[in-house]
Amino acid sequence: MAGNSQRRNRRTSNKKGATVGSGGKRRRSLEGKGPTPPASARKGHAKNRIANAKAKQAQRRPVARRGGKGSSEMVVGRNPVFEALRDGVPATTLYVQQFIDNDERVREALHLAGQRGTINLMEAPRAELDRMTNGLNHQGLVLQVPPYEYAHPEDLAAAAFDDGEDPLIVALDGVTDPRNLGAVVRSVAAFGGHGVVVPERRAAGMTAGAWKTSAGTAARTPVARATNLTRALEGYQKAGITVVGLAADGEVEVGELEALDGPVVIVVGSEGKGLSRLVGETCDFRVRIPMPGGAESLNAGVAAGVVLYEAARRRG
Repeated sequence: MAGNSQRRNRRTSNKKGATVGSGGKRRRSLEGKGPTPPASARKGHAKNRIANAKAKQAQRRPVARRGGKGSSEMVVGRNPVFEALRDGVPATTLYVQQFIDNDERVREALHLAGQRGTINLMEAPRAELDRMTNGLNHQGLVLQVPPYEYAHPEDLAAAAFDDGEDPLIVALDGVTDPRNLGAVVRSVAAFGGHGVVVPERRAAGMTAGAWKTSAGTAARTPVARATNLTRALEGYQKAGITVVGLAADGEVEVGELEALDGPVVIVVGSEGKGLSRLVGETCDFRVRIPMPGGAESLNAGVAAGVVLYEAARRRG
């Protein structure tokens, strides 16, 4: 009897009691979750990546990273020195040979240097100028060009985001002619771009020739130098920027690429070899410029100008 009573008590104690109602929770869980959030708040969306990149840029310390300095340069000869001064090439010192024949080019160069007010005028014997220029035909005039202060590739995108704009940047892959670099800088300035990226090695730098070809726009258009161009492009992609490479066999025509109306880096290769393999594989899109006239390729300055115009047209 006692054993039966204990078994009944255990069954009674284990018996489920009164069930408490859900209080409407299950019903509310079936209701909608409100309006769809904007694209910038949806994880995985391109605009969300851009918004996150802007937030990260805002948290960065205000001191800009630099891409290093170039090397100093000497411009020699009466016509080259005059043209460099006329075209706004930065200079620290103008060396003038003692007892030089004071012709028109010498007078004009001295006048332009004096107008700037920041260029030192130094008189030196011919033997000293010969030594400075390693025996080049300096004709009594030598202009000292200071090292160029390169930006860091991240600075270009950060400046655009800070201004509330989508970055528009040109990167050069294998372009070794400074005049092509100067022409690209000029095109970037003309179409509202935010700067140019060049590799540290085997590439044109901001020499006096590049300054002259830029027609003064290099003073307001930053040029960044990347230790490794492929890694720099991957960094742009992580910041939500589309990387577009120009290639004669590109899959998309430039006029059909909708990505140009957003944050974009345009990569231009050399006229002969085009994009290098690693850079080409890194690009999100490879686009071609249609050329009904049958030309095989365009130089870097012209090619960049065509794509920059299309990007500016879409943004406008």
